[in-house]
Amino acid sequence: MENDALSRRAFLRAGTAGAAAAGTAGTAAAQEGTETGTSSGGGGSGGMSTQEVTVGPGGSLVFEPAELTITPGTTVRWVWDSNNHNVAPESTPEGANWGGEGSSGTTFDSGHEYSHTFDTLGTYEYVCTPHASAGMAGSIEVVESIETPAPTGPAVPDGAKSLIVATTFAMIATLMLAFFFLKFGGDSPKHEAE
Repeated sequence: MENDALSRRAFLRAGTAGAAAAGTAGTAAAQEGTETGTSSGGGGSGGMSTQEVTVGPGGSLVFEPAELTITPGTTVRWVWDSNNHNVAPESTPEGANWGGEGSSGTTFDSGHEYSHTFDTLGTYEYVCTPHASAGMAGSIEVVESIETPAPTGPAVPDGAKSLIVATTFAMIATLMLAFFFLKFGGDSPKHEAE
C-alpha cells in the first residue's frame, strides 16, 4: 500500500512540475511576439498604391468615398457604377496637372474607368457637372505622410495564445487529479486505518 501512495505522490509532483514548466514556456512565447512601431496609411510608403472611388454607386448621386487623403505618387481610380456622370475639377493646388474626366461636359456610363496619379501636395475638389446641384462632389487631399498610431499593447502571436490555453487546461487538469487522489485515494488517516 505504501508503494501505491508513493507513486501517486510522484505522479502529482511530476504533473505539477510539468504544468509549471508549460506555463513558463507560454509566457516566454507570448513575450517574444511584442510588436511596436508606426505604419503609413492611405498611399503607403512613398505612394505607389491605388485608391478606388466609385462614381454613382447603385445609381445614387455621390462619389464613394467622397473624401480621400493620400500621399504623393498614389493613383486614384474612378469606377462608374451608374450612367451619366463625370469627374470635373473645381479647384486644384497651384502647379497641379489634373484635368479630370469629362470636364468639358462629356459624361460616361457604367463600366467606365479613369485613373490619375497625384504628385502635387494640396486639396483637389471635384464634382459631377450634371449632378453638382444635387451635391455630387468629392475631394482628395494629398499630404506628405499619413501616420497611424502604434499599437498600444503587445501583439500576442496565435501560437502563443494556443499554448496559453493548453497550459491553463493542463494546470486545471493537474489540480483536479490532485484533488481526486487526495480525496479518494491519497494517504488520509481514514484510508490508512482500513
